[in-house]
Amino acid sequence: MKTLSALIAIAALFGGAQLFHDGNGKSVAEEVTPTDTYRLVANGDEGACAVSRGAEISDGLSLLTVAPTCRRLMPGIERAKFWREQNDGTVAFSANGIDQIVTFSVADGDGYESYAPATPLLSLAGDRRTGD
Repeated sequence: MKTLSALIAIAALFGGAQLFHDGNGKSVAEEVTPTDTYRLVANGDEGACAVSRGAEISDGLSLLTVAPTCRRLMPGIERAKFWREQNDGTVAFSANGIDQIVTFSVADGDGYESYAPATPLLSLAGDRRTGD
């Protein structure tokens, strides 16, 4: 009887693990909440850091992770916790989801360029590398 209980427990454990993995080693949770990583650059490559857009929490509003080192590029940007994408394609970073710390417009090519505040000029481009 103990053997049957052990087999049932193992089957339940295996079944639970399969629920969260689709067989290719990736967690289903990772697929549901993808993270886009960007490289934030100041004034044409004077410095750079990593920014990650996380899960969307409402229409156009996503979680945001800004590396602490981004403070070197623009003091205060490290407080940003939200990425808000507007209908016109602009993107704003904020600490509370409303008050903008920095706002970007779509740049030529693949990425964004800041326009508010006017300085420092920041660019945001997709980056598939990790870290900063």
